[in-house]
Amino acid sequence: MPNSPSGDPAADPLLSRRALVGGAAAVAGAVIFATLPGGAAGQSAPPAPSVPSIPEAPPDPTKVLGAPTSATSGRSPFVVTGRSPTGAVSGSSFTPLHQFTGNITPTDLQFERHHAGVPTIDPTSYQLLVHGLVGREMVFTLDDLMTLPSVTRVHFLECSGNGRVGYKGIKPDLSPQNIDGLLCNAEWTGVPVSTVLAEAGGVRKEAQWALAEGGDAALLSRSIPLSKLQDDALLVYAQNGEPLRPPAGYPVRLLLPGWEGNTNVKWLRRLELNREPNMSKDETSKYTDPLPGGKARIFSFDLDAKSTITYPTWPNRLVGQGWVQVSGLAWSGRGRITAVDVSTDGGASWIEAQLQGTSSPRAAIRFTHMWKWDGAPATLMSRAVDETGYVQPTFAEFRAARGPGTDYHYNHIRSWKVAADGGITYGGEA
Repeated sequence: MPNSPSGDPAADPLLSRRALVGGAAAVAGAVIFATLPGGAAGQSAPPAPSVPSIPEAPPDPTKVLGAPTSATSGRSPFVVTGRSPTGAVSGSSFTPLHQFTGNITPTDLQFERHHAGVPTIDPTSYQLLVHGLVGREMVFTLDDLMTLPSVTRVHFLECSGNGRVGYKGIKPDLSPQNIDGLLCNAEWTGVPVSTVLAEAGGVRKEAQWALAEGGDAALLSRSIPLSKLQDDALLVYAQNGEPLRPPAGYPVRLLLPGWEGNTNVKWLRRLELNREPNMSKDETSKYTDPLPGGKARIFSFDLDAKSTITYPTWPNRLVGQGWVQVSGLAWSGRGRITAVDVSTDGGASWIEAQLQGTSSPRAAIRFTHMWKWDGAPATLMSRAVDETGYVQPTFAEFRAARGPGTDYHYNHIRSWKVAADGGITYGGEA
């Protein structure tokens, strides 16, 4: 995908935005990224989790000098956390949802999912081709994108297979990380796709879809309706205030707020505008959901409202009777979360939980509920309601609608059983 060889934008069908704009601003972007680590994660077996050594804390920290300043900070050695990777090259790493608080996922704990490993892409040679039914076909460098007006928004991102083990692999010793760890909520910075399409001379009237293709060895591609691209889609290059990390799509990924994770194509290298969907392997043999009666659901982009309790859950144990703060996360691909209800008696009764902060469209929000445990066995549940009036379904309702063979978009209510001795296990179908 070379730039226009003649240097005359008006004469060449494939135009480089650098040729049109150029200038010091683009060079500034190159300088910024030239100083950043560009190496991708290894494409061999995942490394064994490291266990930090725990130093001996002084009896009175006010009586001794502390550690010196450092180039980058790390977590306290008393905090042990980490993702849970699966697979060698193609696989997933699950976010430890039960080990942090607040609404934003720490960047290094964001889940990852890829089909052919994490590619190593040099930011100085990165190019995005925009072609097909546009006014003029163009190539954008990373510098080009960084000089365009940017926006910063908070949105959740969720793999379409998130929750599979809580539906098909039910067992007591499952944590929120095991079940719903293919989820993150982050602050994203990038350029609206609508801006890039305008730079490319606009969209021809017959265009209805676009093929988004990644630059990894899997060449993952998805067909995206043009309406979504022009509505709220972003080409993001930063997350939580820093450049995207390689597993998250460095240097540029597509972000489609509220849509299933695989449509948010990472390492994006091409947007081709078309009349019809491409029907690629990633939307026919994969990510098409089998339903009862021999039917299948395809192009089910929006993620339904969902919630999950993150504390108390397995492997926690309540140490005594008294007040317990039940806490969790809720999100919806169709807008804001308006309410989260919590039940402590297996769904016999519900009470509205407190939302922590202001609910934003297609962003996760934390909920809390103070519960006084009397020492008796209990079953904890949560259900989310979004601004469309949609209510998170029970396990039975979900199974009746989707069948046992469904393979994506598991948003049924989760339950957690509290035993009289304080032990907590995943409740499965309760």
